Formats: sequence, structure tokens, C-alpha cells
Amino acid sequence: MADNNTILVTGGAGYIGSHACKTLAQSGYIPVSYDNLIYGHEWAVRWGPLEIGDIADRAKLDEVIRKYEPAAVMHFAAFAYVGESMENPGKYYRNNVFGTLTLLEAMRDHRIDKIVFSSTCATYGIPDNIPIAENHPQRPINPYGHSKLMIEQILRDFESAHGLRSVALRYFNAAGADPGGETGEAHDPETHLIPLVLDAAAGKRPSITLFGNDYDTPDGTCIRDYIHVTDLARAHVLALNLLEAGSPGTAYNLGNGNGFSVRQVIDKAKLVTGKNIPEKMGARREGDPPALIGDSTRAINELGWKPQFASLEEIIKSAWRFHTSR
Repeated sequence: MADNNTILVTGGAGYIGSHACKTLAQSGYIPVSYDNLIYGHEWAVRWGPLEIGDIADRAKLDEVIRKYEPAAVMHFAAFAYVGESMENPGKYYRNNVFGTLTLLEAMRDHRIDKIVFSSTCATYGIPDNIPIAENHPQRPINPYGHSKLMIEQILRDFESAHGLRSVALRYFNAAGADPGGETGEAHDPETHLIPLVLDAAAGKRPSITLFGNDYDTPDGTCIRDYIHVTDLARAHVLALNLLEAGSPGTAYNLGNGNGFSVRQVIDKAKLVTGKNIPEKMGARREGDPPALIGDSTRAINELGWKPQFASLEEIIKSAWRFHTSR
């Protein structure tokens, strides 16, 4: 660990960012959450200071960086609703791309040379083969995925020009909640399958909609790679350690390496909650691949990372505990 153990965490009040802050604090770092609180929650910032600001606000970034002098940045701040990105692409390019560019220029000018970037499997688009490895062609099919891919390119260019090194972590479906119950998933609107299923189990919504049951999968429903958010958080700290050791910029997939179908998620949630979960059928959604499963071999070999909460039951149990505690 560097002498300076302060890390600026953009989006630190959000779902994955808050779990990363907890893991950073447990690893001896001081996480400074920088969040505009559009989607983040003040209650989720428990392991270090909160600075309210936007990544596109250069003056505020300068002020916060001067105040805390962070050694590195973890960058989670982004808009991440795929459907919304199709309807309002400008919002996504302005926030995700321009906002990140503003952040990187501030880092350059303040001589901060390490960033761990929250990327996504959405940069791959519809996969040619499963599981997806890092060398799979990146051909996003929505502006959200395009915005993240653009940032990956900008990061490579900033390393060449300014020596600013990055690890981009392309993750699959973040799920679950902090095993200690201190933070968890609370989006508004909620679009992720597991919390929607748990809402239906808790009676907070009338039913869960299955978008298509005629896919070329064993039970006809889409298969996704769910990875526990605490495992994701740990990978971010390992990526930071890699940069501290002098590693050049790189990218890793983070996934469980096996997928679960929508039907399996619903069935497992019924078992975990002991509740009936009403379902209704909906049409397929445009751009939903039948299956998305990541190959995390490189992260396992080079980061020394391995999912510790790999079972679907553990993931849903942790989410349900958080869900029922609120």
C-alpha cells in the first residue's frame, strides 16, 4: 500500500461503490465518496467522508482533490440504465463520457496516476461464443455500452500520453448485498432481476414479468452471470493493489463463470423467501442475448481473485436479508 492511503471513490454512495468503500476501509484505506446523490444514498456512506459533487464539475473536483490528496481513484459514477440510454443517448454520453474525461483531466493535472474503472460486459454486445473472454470483440448494442467502451479507449490514450494507468473491470450482473447488512441494492427505478423478484415475494409489486420464454436455453428463459457485489468490491481492491505494484493498464472480466436462468432465479427466490412469487409473461426485449456468461480466468490468475459467494442461494439470501431489513 502507498504511504497515502486515501482513495477517491466516485459514485461511492451507490450500490457497488458503497460495497467497494467498505472493502477499502477493511483493507486499511480511507475511501472518500464523491457522489451527486442522483442515484446514490447518503445512508450508504459509512466508511469515510462524503463529498457531494458531479464528475463533470471541474471546480468541485479540484477542491476535493486538493482537500484529500488521494493516491488513486475508483470510478463508479455513471448512468447505467440500458433502456434509458436508447431513449436518451445524449444524457449517457454527456455524463459517462464527458464526466469521465473531466475526472481524468483533473487527475492528470493533480498528478494522480492510478484509476480502477467500473466497466461492463455490455461493451461486448451479443456474444459470438460463451463464456466471454477479454479478447472477445467489443461491439456494444446500446449507448450505455458504447459510453463505457469509449472510456476504455480514453483510458488507454491517457496512459500513452500522461502515464495514467488504469484497470477496467468488465463485470456481469452485480447482485446480492453486504453480508453484514450495512449496505445493499436500492435503485429507483429498479431494473435488476433479483430485487424485482424479491419485491414480488414481499408483496411490494404484484408480479415479476418474464421477458420471453422461447430462448434457445434449457428452460427457454435468458441466462445471466450473477456475481456477488462483495466479490466485485474485493476485485476492485485487488486491481488497485496491482496498479500500486506498477502494473500497466489492463482490463479484466469479473463473472461467476456459470450462468443462471431467469426461471432458476425465481425458483431459488421462492425457496429462500418461502413466499409465492406471481409471474406474468412479457414479450422479449430488444437486444437481450439468450445467454451472457463471463470467463474470469485472467482475473483469477493475475489478480488472485476468486468469487467467495458463488452460489445463487447465497446471493439471493444476502439480498433478501437486506431487503427485509429496510
